[in-house]
Amino acid sequence: MRLIPSFFSHALLKPIQARGKLIRKKAFARGSEIGLIVSGATIGVAAGTAVSVMSWISRAMHSLIFGIDMSEWLSSAEIDNRLIVLIAPIIGGMLLGLFLYILSRKRRRPIIDPIEANALYGGRISLTDSFIVAAQNLISNGFGASVGLEAGYTQLSTGIASKLGTKLKLRREDMRILVGCGAAGAIASAFNAPLTGAFYAFELIIGTYSMVALAPVVVSAIIATFVARGLSGDSFLIEVGEIGTIMPADYVPAILLGAICAGIGILIMQGVAFVEEMARKSSLPPHVRPALGGIVIGLLALVTPQVLSAGHGALHLNLDSDAPVQILIGLFLLKSFASAISIGSGFRGGLFFASLFMGALVGKIFAMPADLITTGSLTPTVLAVVGMSALAVAIIGGPLTMTFLALEITADFPITALVLAAVITSSVVVRTTFGYSFATWRFHLRGESIRSAHDVGWIRNLTVDKLMRADVKCAKLDVTLEAFRETFPLGSAKRVVITDDSGRYTGIISLPDIYADEAEAIKPRTQLADFIRHQNDFLLPQMNAKQAAGIFEETHAEALAVISNLIDRRVMGQLSEAHTLRRYSEELDRQRREAVGEVT
Repeated sequence: MRLIPSFFSHALLKPIQARGKLIRKKAFARGSEIGLIVSGATIGVAAGTAVSVMSWISRAMHSLIFGIDMSEWLSSAEIDNRLIVLIAPIIGGMLLGLFLYILSRKRRRPIIDPIEANALYGGRISLTDSFIVAAQNLISNGFGASVGLEAGYTQLSTGIASKLGTKLKLRREDMRILVGCGAAGAIASAFNAPLTGAFYAFELIIGTYSMVALAPVVVSAIIATFVARGLSGDSFLIEVGEIGTIMPADYVPAILLGAICAGIGILIMQGVAFVEEMARKSSLPPHVRPALGGIVIGLLALVTPQVLSAGHGALHLNLDSDAPVQILIGLFLLKSFASAISIGSGFRGGLFFASLFMGALVGKIFAMPADLITTGSLTPTVLAVVGMSALAVAIIGGPLTMTFLALEITADFPITALVLAAVITSSVVVRTTFGYSFATWRFHLRGESIRSAHDVGWIRNLTVDKLMRADVKCAKLDVTLEAFRETFPLGSAKRVVITDDSGRYTGIISLPDIYADEAEAIKPRTQLADFIRHQNDFLLPQMNAKQAAGIFEETHAEALAVISNLIDRRVMGQLSEAHTLRRYSEELDRQRREAVGEVT
């Protein structure tokens, strides 16, 4: 009798278990929102851990090298040994130079950063390269170079995210979202600000906001923040003093400060490019430049240690102080010069926190003339918050990112609206007068055309050699018209590609033209060469669909031959305008559907 219940229990459990397996399979299938959310949570744990570990290593290096306590920030510490202040950046430059020299002998390919990966390579980042960048960043920051760890945080976290996506064999758009999750977790952890991290991912790494990306990115940012708090406590907090009351008239100086920060940000970016250009023109090997940059940084640090590292301690020190304007101006000039020298000479790192520190200095400097514009209701602390957000937007980009950062560090909505007005002004001025953020400006200097993380890689991957037909009809130029008509009767093909005796491309003949000319009661053309068109119009296999469409429009051709190169001119195939436009349209539509979450 016991077999009957056992039989029924198995009969009932079997379909339930099968359905459970089906649900789990769907949950973690490619394109699944649930799978992306779980993956985002996993990446958040990894990002929070990576940021905490890198931060601890950096502070341990500062303690060991400069002789300060682990609880102190390097840029606000009192360092008794002035010789260490001078030589530490030099030693760091020498170590980094040795690192670069060894790297140049073993690895030839360039390291891809998250923006470039999402724009061109469908979110694929080498995890090994990410560890290399993190190590370079730690050497640079640990020995006092005027750079932040945000580049290392983001590179390592996005590298882990990309590795996870590769293991899960995710599609291109999902990979890009996971890379955004990594960046969101890194920035959220670094600033104890989940909204800032999430919008950093949307604006700078993914390049757009979508409902599909919202949940995994936000989950990653929140979990990464909690993990970093659990591992590092409140060490990432930015504390702001008394805010005061915001009046409607205060928007005028805030907008003016935003425009000023835009101009300063452009000058800083051009300063970094100028230092890099001077280093290249000097013919010094790349592995020698960081040590020379370290000499300059060490000399600047002898004036004030506040130029060292990213500037966390110096930011808090100056937010709370009432230093004279002359001191603030001098400190701003020293910090901006140190940052330009650090990046330009080859130290690895970012300008995220450095731009916040310099922006806060600009805001406090602006407080004095601001009193002449308004009734004096704006405190220097408020202007410091506005300045740090506006200058960070000018250099890094991301207006909403910096607005939410101001909200999360002040917990004050009125000042957030003031910051929003300033960052929009700064962003508009930079875009209209300069056109680049720091990351995209550096891409421009390398000859790359991308200006954001929007996915343009699929266009480059949709190349002519993937679109063309290889079964093309060919004929020699020296055949007679009668022999040509005999070989290619009417209806056998639309076009025939003509080559010379050595097989080089000569042109294209439209087959209907041959037979229409024979039927017309006019003087017929007697040579095959009389019918040839597009002698100098052709496509190359490495061209993308967009370039091919432009050539079709320019030449008014319905189809063109694809040749190997400009020298050999060997015919590889044929491509029509209709097929090119259809495939291009299909890819555009697929990208649109993936962006809004319409999985097919």
